[in-house]
Amino acid sequence: MKENIPIGFGSSCVHSGFEAEQHRSHLTPIYASSTYLLDSAEHAVALFTGEEKGNIYARFGSPTTQQAENKIAALEAFGLTDNHGNPLALKAIVHASGMAAITTLILSNLQAGEKVISHLSLYGGTQELVDKVLPSLNIQTVLLDMQNLDAVEEVLQKDKSIRMMYLETPANPTLQCVDMEKLTALAHQYGCKVAVDNTFATPYLQQPFRYGVDFVMHSTTKFLNGHGTAIGGVLIGKDMEWMNTKVTKHFRLLGGNSNAFDAFLLINGMKTLELRMQRHCSNAEKVAAFLHTHPAIAFVNYLGLESHPHYALCKKQMRHPGALMSFEIKGGFEASKKFINQLQLCTHAVSLGTCDTLVSHPASTTHVGVARELRIQSGITDGLIRMSVGIENVEDIIHDLEQALS
Repeated sequence: MKENIPIGFGSSCVHSGFEAEQHRSHLTPIYASSTYLLDSAEHAVALFTGEEKGNIYARFGSPTTQQAENKIAALEAFGLTDNHGNPLALKAIVHASGMAAITTLILSNLQAGEKVISHLSLYGGTQELVDKVLPSLNIQTVLLDMQNLDAVEEVLQKDKSIRMMYLETPANPTLQCVDMEKLTALAHQYGCKVAVDNTFATPYLQQPFRYGVDFVMHSTTKFLNGHGTAIGGVLIGKDMEWMNTKVTKHFRLLGGNSNAFDAFLLINGMKTLELRMQRHCSNAEKVAAFLHTHPAIAFVNYLGLESHPHYALCKKQMRHPGALMSFEIKGGFEASKKFINQLQLCTHAVSLGTCDTLVSHPASTTHVGVARELRIQSGITDGLIRMSVGIENVEDIIHDLEQALS
């Protein structure tokens, strides 16, 4: 793509990140090679010392993974500028999974004796990481209500060992939002870096770097890939020197790298991101309206409903409420099981962001490893259903939900 040509977000989805290679392939090729040729001893030294850019070893990256990284960085930076008014420069590193990206984030930024501050209602895998893995490394987590800015500031004032703030907004699976702008300003005031999981929103609906955050991560398995064909994750940062040194070194040594085939699938998935998200979101609005008035439903967590406590915050920092929702079926656990077993069109599976509508029961799947007391405190009740609304004809989705509920 030629420089200095103004384009829209959808055009960026299609064209950004692409670099023609020597054979002039129209699409990014899959570089199925574990290692790359070195021209000379001097060339090897230049590559390994970082004096010269180039491919060395597939664990470090490949032409395919690099184009995936460049596209994601372009989408997260779309339309944004730095403090000097220049286009915002970001570095993205694709990983084998979202959890691998989070691991690189944590271990490249925190040392033993330091802490991360976060909120209730985290993705189950993240919750288990901070509960069961990080303590053995002497990295503790402080969980509190991030809506209460005074309480957050009080904790940051008292505990100087807190060095990172980790946010999910919208959060999984309660769809709670937190104010990125205010929390980032507060965290930076006390010397904390801020990381945001942007998986649920995607850069089409929300750009956390707009609010000054330091890092963004995604499970690229979800909406960015969009078709459920590959597991992946990405970590994106704006401190280029830090990303190119400390973060890159940890990424390479931890070994959580992506591969050329998964990156190829991710690239092609991202090309239709804007189109897919528009259909996902349009369908979700109609599904949420249907569920909101259904007599079998106790409540619906959907950011597009004025009844959601974070409706106004969503309008402030998101383009649209998104495609995710959760809802409580009257009758609790047993009623939820019956509902899931009655579905005919919607797919019963964990994960989200695929073309088909996915329905899951967090208490018995994604959050089964989280202590029940903490799960309930986070709003993840026994009867809660999480739904990722797909791109099917919305009338068919609603018909399936109606027959399953009745």
